[in-house]
Amino acid sequence: MENGQSRLQQVQKDVDDVKVIMLDNLNKATEREGKLGDLEDRADVLLQESQKFHKTTVKVKQKKRWENMKWKLIMGGVSAVVIIVLIIILAIIFSSGSNGDST
Repeated sequence: MENGQSRLQQVQKDVDDVKVIMLDNLNKATEREGKLGDLEDRADVLLQESQKFHKTTVKVKQKKRWENMKWKLIMGGVSAVVIIVLIIILAIIFSSGSNGDST
């Protein structure tokens, strides 16, 4: 009978050990669930911030493209004015030079 009681005590001890392990596993799972929730929240915030960043970069890219185009147009206009002034000066010099030769 003592053998049966010691066996029952051993089984009860094993059950208690398994119970402790299961409670520990349950606590760890609950803790992981909380951490995963936090991670998911941070991932959502990161996604929103990356979308804002993308929109901002698109706006900056367009702004810089227009600024670049503006400067190209300004430089082209200045170059055209300089070329026209040079042509007028050369035309005046050659026309006055040919007038002086014929008299």
